[in-house]
Amino acid sequence: MANGPRASAAEVGAWAMLMYRISGWLRSPTPYLMLAGFAAFFGAWFLLSEVFRVWRFASLPGPRAVLLEWFNPNPVYGMSLYTPDYYMHVWMSLRRVLYAFVISTGLGVPFGLFLGWSKVFREFTFPVFETLRPIPVLAWVPLAIVMFKGDETPVIFLTTLASFYATALNTMLGVQSIDESYPRAAACLGASKWQIFRHVIIPGALPFMFTGLQISVGVAWFSLVAAEMVSGEYGLGYLINSSYVNVQYPVIIIGMISVGIVGYASSALVRLAGDYLMQWRVRELALGGAR
Repeated sequence: MANGPRASAAEVGAWAMLMYRISGWLRSPTPYLMLAGFAAFFGAWFLLSEVFRVWRFASLPGPRAVLLEWFNPNPVYGMSLYTPDYYMHVWMSLRRVLYAFVISTGLGVPFGLFLGWSKVFREFTFPVFETLRPIPVLAWVPLAIVMFKGDETPVIFLTTLASFYATALNTMLGVQSIDESYPRAAACLGASKWQIFRHVIIPGALPFMFTGLQISVGVAWFSLVAAEMVSGEYGLGYLINSSYVNVQYPVIIIGMISVGIVGYASSALVRLAGDYLMQWRVRELALGGAR
């Protein structure tokens, strides 16, 4: 009986905090500056491509042509918000990014934690890690097709590979950013190595870790598009490449904008998850700003 009201109070408190943050965001200049930025971008695109037809922009479809095709119930090129294939492309890309993000997080976070925690492990593995990290995703495409069967697994492997590096590197930097006095103080108080690792190292690395996860999501999207262009069926990268081959330029831009929208949304979700898990960090920054 006691847990019910207590849990309800916690839920109400969390909901009230969320609403307070949303109302504060709406009162701030941030959303209006964001809208002004988008308006400036699309306005410049419209002027350069449709009004003044400046240099290379004259060969690009303008925003009006793209929007007319995107919202057309009977699209000229067969791809719009009213066609089931469009949602199939978006869903396939979302699913692949989700798989890659889960795998890269599950492998990259522990790997990065041990890179930062153990000097022996870092000296043993970091040179190999840094040698492989600069290799572009496209260079792995032939090997991925040889190593994995089917159309789906190579794409997920290539997307995971790029995300793994961003996650592991930022997690390692997060561990290395922790003041050495904290683990020493915990050891002096009788904490074991595992307790120090669990209660000091992991929480201390969380800000860098979630920064790495946000970068990881962005890297996953542009790696996915590159992978889908050369392997796989369906997906926004496949849509962009096939539209280029078939000279359907408005559909190319529809695919690019779709990648930007779902990529922005997925990165925002990771950021929200980080804020929820690091409420102590949010309070610390708020207190620091107040001072």
